[in-house]
Amino acid sequence: MRARTLADLSAPLLALRLLGAEFGHLPAPTVEVSPIYPERLELTFHDDFAAFEAWREALNIAPKSVVHRVQCDGRTGVLRVHATFAGAQLQLTGFANVPAVEPVLAGSGVGS
Repeated sequence: MRARTLADLSAPLLALRLLGAEFGHLPAPTVEVSPIYPERLELTFHDDFAAFEAWREALNIAPKSVVHRVQCDGRTGVLRVHATFAGAQLQLTGFANVPAVEPVLAGSGVGS
């Protein structure tokens, strides 16, 4: 197998260029392009889901396509969705803190 070249990454790099031109007003993501997945452009959003949702809506990706999970620590929520944009496989990932659950004391419910 030959080593990949920058030209092998042309699909995600072109997609990134077009996203920057069309959606430059949206929150900046962490961007990843890798020779391991030469057709993929990954946009990652940290701290809350608002930036993820802004991009999902701008790209007209259906909400039902989004996969939600919580990491094993129970404190970090993850949203992920895949789509195609300008010939590249686009992956959006969002991370946000899961609010801590307030303990409820026995006998403190309604009607006590």
